[in-house]
Amino acid sequence: MAYQKGEGKSVVIALGGNALGDTPQEQLQLVKDTATHIVDMVAEGINVVVSHGNGPQVGMINNAFAYASANDGKTPEMPFPECGAMSQGYIGYQLSQAILGELKRRGIMRSTACIVTQTVVDPEDPAFQNPTKPVGAFMSEEAAKAKAEETGLTFKEDAGRGWRMVVASPKPQRIVEFDAIHDLMDDGYIVVSTGGGGVPVIERDESYHGVPAVIDKDRSSAKLAADFKADMLVILTAVEKVCVNFGKPDQAALDTMTVEEARKHIADGQFAPGSMLPKVEACIEFVQAHPEGRALVTSLECAAAGLKGETGTVISK
Repeated sequence: MAYQKGEGKSVVIALGGNALGDTPQEQLQLVKDTATHIVDMVAEGINVVVSHGNGPQVGMINNAFAYASANDGKTPEMPFPECGAMSQGYIGYQLSQAILGELKRRGIMRSTACIVTQTVVDPEDPAFQNPTKPVGAFMSEEAAKAKAEETGLTFKEDAGRGWRMVVASPKPQRIVEFDAIHDLMDDGYIVVSTGGGGVPVIERDESYHGVPAVIDKDRSSAKLAADFKADMLVILTAVEKVCVNFGKPDQAALDTMTVEEARKHIADGQFAPGSMLPKVEACIEFVQAHPEGRALVTSLECAAAGLKGETGTVISK
């Protein structure tokens, strides 16, 4: 099965944390299943860009360098933006490898490309004034204050478990490698990009500079999909459909939502922060920026069926 340039719908898929493991070994097994579902979509003639989270992975890398630096006195601490880039590299390697293997198994003449991606953020974003996203290892109050004094980074006490570095979660403004991602997809590659929302960078002196921050990967995926004018943004999570009154006797699954209906549900407190709320907000952002597109929220297992309109929750203008 060969690819003809210009064929097929374009879809940006944002993989949820349930598609990846907490260790490289666990992840290597899980991505094989993930690849099967992604290639199901490719087999339907869909052009796919895959983004993914990186929370456990970037934390693991950051902790490993911090521990080694503190204990052997030789290993340098790794700046947080570089930890993010490292996580994109190894997650992208495993995803690309698994997808490529599944393509070959089915005789689909397509290939993969992994792009370590930078995302421009606004240095004046209010999130930088109040960093809240905990990352890295726990430490004592004394050690945290000394590190803050030495580096200028922010550390806060985390739920009685110790002190941790906290970083901002600014809004994505622009995907630096957008043109490369677009060209690769147009040429038929299944592209893995914008991992963990992309490495946050600011523009200064006609150059890019990494900053310690975490961008919500669903928002970055929405930005990428809108800039593509993709036919659909697909946000994959642990459930088949978005629900209202979740966990209550009158829980109800939603097949569709308009932007207006989604905003009303948000105002009513239907979606939990840190869970379904940012996913629905990202869908709204995509549809607002690209009114001809549609957003789908569903599980990995139901993604191919969701693209056919058979399940999932579709959000449209």
